Amino acid sequence: MKYRKLGSSDLSVSEISLGSWLTYGVGVERDRATACVNRAFDLGINFIDTANVYGRGAAESFLGEVLAGRPRGSYVVATKVFFPMSATDKGLSRAQILKQIDASLQRLRLDHVDLYQCHRYDTGTPVEETMLALSDIVRQGKAKYIGFSEWSPQQIEAAAAVAGSERFVSSQPQYSLLWRRPEAKVIPLCAATGISQIVWSPLAQGVLSGKYLPGAKVPPESRAGSGTMGQFIKSWLSAGILEAVQKLEPLAKQAGCSLSQFALAWVLRQPNVASAIVGASRPEQLEENAKAAGLVVDPDLFRRAEAIVAGVEPGR
Repeated sequence: MKYRKLGSSDLSVSEISLGSWLTYGVGVERDRATACVNRAFDLGINFIDTANVYGRGAAESFLGEVLAGRPRGSYVVATKVFFPMSATDKGLSRAQILKQIDASLQRLRLDHVDLYQCHRYDTGTPVEETMLALSDIVRQGKAKYIGFSEWSPQQIEAAAAVAGSERFVSSQPQYSLLWRRPEAKVIPLCAATGISQIVWSPLAQGVLSGKYLPGAKVPPESRAGSGTMGQFIKSWLSAGILEAVQKLEPLAKQAGCSLSQFALAWVLRQPNVASAIVGASRPEQLEENAKAAGLVVDPDLFRRAEAIVAGVEPGR
């Protein structure tokens, strides 16, 4: 495993990190989920990403149980706040941030998280209120650093302008060979201001593994075949996307790796990316994906891959 510095923080995070969206505490049975977390540690993965809303606290509670007993310095844990936890508990107001960090810490069985992230931007709360509340969380020792997910450049700049507030060290955007929007403005802005990317869905929910074939039934053991985990993948299963992905397979073979490893290495070619978050329902998935860390691929193969998928987007 290789490691990268997270923005302007002192955190060193594994290039491949373990996510828990739709999986732990929800879609993957407990023994197998535990095996995945244990295997992640065996592989040198030290960065675990979750959120309070994943399973309405279930993912955090599961991680709190499975991480108990491991040395606190052996892992970096990130969680998030914003989405509804009840009819009234939502958003990034000061009251919600103070309430939700305590609830997350209780579920995670920790006295602090390494990274506390705004899961989205709250248009109903002044950014000054949000930033000063997050800063208090850091100064109280409940979070070491703060970050955000899917904020616009204007929102990022507005947060940076709040006087007396802590600075963001991480951005968590969707980013993959099939979804390159952060490259235009978010990545350049973050690179210039000490913020690293922690990217989600670097494999487009598994589509970039090549397992889904045009015109074929989805594999029953896959995310798309799951009643609990498959609700967000449908837009990625269009014929245009699946046909383009199949054309990437020969390039991965030329690179001497699997298509999943090729796609993850493409994301990690970007120096502003600190880590690529992968989900896993089986330990062997992690074993394959972890091999993308430090993988050296001929840039010409990446350019050819970009040309193949150019213009292909979800639903097309």
